[in-house]
Amino acid sequence: MQILYVTTISSTVNVFLVPHIKLLLEQGHEVGLAFNIDQEVNPELITLGCKVHRIDFHRNPLKKENLTAYQKIKKMIIDEGYEFIHVHTPVASLLTRIACRKIENVKVVYTAHGFHFFKGAPVKNWAIYYPLEKLVARWTDGLITLNDEDYYAARNMKIRKRGLIYKMHGVGLDTNRFIPQTNERKLHFREHYGYHANDFILIYVGELSHRKNQKMLIEAVNMVKDEIPQLKLLLVGDGDMASGYKKLVQRLGMDDRVDFLGFRKDVQQLMTIADLAISTSRQEGLPVNVMEAMATGLPIVVTDCRGNRDLVDNGKNGFVVSGEDTRACAKAIKELYLSRDLRRKFGDRGREMIEVYSLHSVLSELKEIYSKLFLPVNKQYNDHSGGQ
Repeated sequence: MQILYVTTISSTVNVFLVPHIKLLLEQGHEVGLAFNIDQEVNPELITLGCKVHRIDFHRNPLKKENLTAYQKIKKMIIDEGYEFIHVHTPVASLLTRIACRKIENVKVVYTAHGFHFFKGAPVKNWAIYYPLEKLVARWTDGLITLNDEDYYAARNMKIRKRGLIYKMHGVGLDTNRFIPQTNERKLHFREHYGYHANDFILIYVGELSHRKNQKMLIEAVNMVKDEIPQLKLLLVGDGDMASGYKKLVQRLGMDDRVDFLGFRKDVQQLMTIADLAISTSRQEGLPVNVMEAMATGLPIVVTDCRGNRDLVDNGKNGFVVSGEDTRACAKAIKELYLSRDLRRKFGDRGREMIEVYSLHSVLSELKEIYSKLFLPVNKQYNDHSGGQ
């Protein structure tokens, strides 16, 4: 088949979707890519024969540039003869589904990495994104969600083919990169990065933003710093709140407790040196940072939001605390600091739970979903693949 992957920006493909595209290529399909190029396209995809189409999507759905993007992608799909379109990210998926609504013999499937409307979302999100998603659902042949809340929301939308709404366990975590922590590796990398063997290290990987809400964690650490004298917090990532968070740390007198590490490519090693992983996010789809920590064998503390609660079973592999409840977060940190056995128990359970989110498991799920979506159009594909 002629298959097109569409995302708003190229980095989404580079970070999350390369294994998915390779799966299709290995099955003999031709795959094109369409997006706004914010990052050089993964060279492996070019080598494997993927055709790249630059479409200048704008992340703000109300920007006039998106009208041009809509016209361009509609013409390109017709001219290139694509039969199956897999769309990701809100703006690109919205415009592409509208563009395909009257094109014959084209199937469109949408992966929702996290609807912009969710429990606790701002009213404007519900006012803008919910009606738009309901509208374009009628031009959607299949809808894939990554968490429970989105799955149940999707079931209330009327897509073209009833029943073709799926829940997948994320985009696939590479468990060859994030491996169980051992004391030997932990001490080795602590020495490498300049941390002490007896430090109690917390790690939060994510952009420094209002959404990720590092402010709550910084304030929680401030509450327990005198009771945990060896406590260190590693904040991994960049973002528009970096300056504000650094000023907060200075004001609280915690420059020696909080390390801002910026964007890093060695997250798997940094996870290895930690004792505890935390996410105080206000909103998630299905957080990769939490999955990476689980694969490493870390106990987790997260806020009670969509995505976080899909991964963390309170009292089983970590603690789930109410959003904005700084005292509850501080209490969870202290409880895990005081009990090595509890940390070990949570970490072991997390490693068991993460297997279903592994790349191998997720690609198996995706292959099954594709076989169901392709069946009405391409019987030969299904005969060749054993009738999946």
